[in-house]
Amino acid sequence: MIRGIHHFTVHVRDLERMKQFYIDAFGFVDPGFAGGWQDNAQIDEIVDVPGSAARSCMLIAGNCYLELFQYSAPKPDDSMRPRTPYEHGYTHFCVDVTDIEMEVERLSTLGMRFDRPHGRGKPVDVGIVKAIYGQDPEGNLIEIQETLPGCTFEASRLPKASIAS
Repeated sequence: MIRGIHHFTVHVRDLERMKQFYIDAFGFVDPGFAGGWQDNAQIDEIVDVPGSAARSCMLIAGNCYLELFQYSAPKPDDSMRPRTPYEHGYTHFCVDVTDIEMEVERLSTLGMRFDRPHGRGKPVDVGIVKAIYGQDPEGNLIEIQETLPGCTFEASRLPKASIAS
């Protein structure tokens, strides 16, 4: 039986900096788990990367967790650009807010970028949501959305996490 999404993961360059960013920017909570591995055949098997090494932490993100990894082996290719929304694979996660204009301002002061070719972007109202994509300080794509009246997929409709029971 599938009980729901447990976590999503972002690979970062600076674990401590990004951990603090997600706590400050989105109010995620540190439950006190910090992990990591090196020379661990079992983890290498799980991630399918021989000789891997990384540090990690978990943050409580609403009704699931955000896991941050900082790999040291194999050496990450920092020349790769972050994904764009139209590429295959995981591209972003979305944070639901109640006042999108205020949150875009606040997140900008914490290092998020909402740049567009014509300047800083503004949330777009499409009737059921207002939304904008931005980048965290390391370039990872995050959608900020505010659901509007009549939206059938608002966050309040999600069941409370019952995985712990």
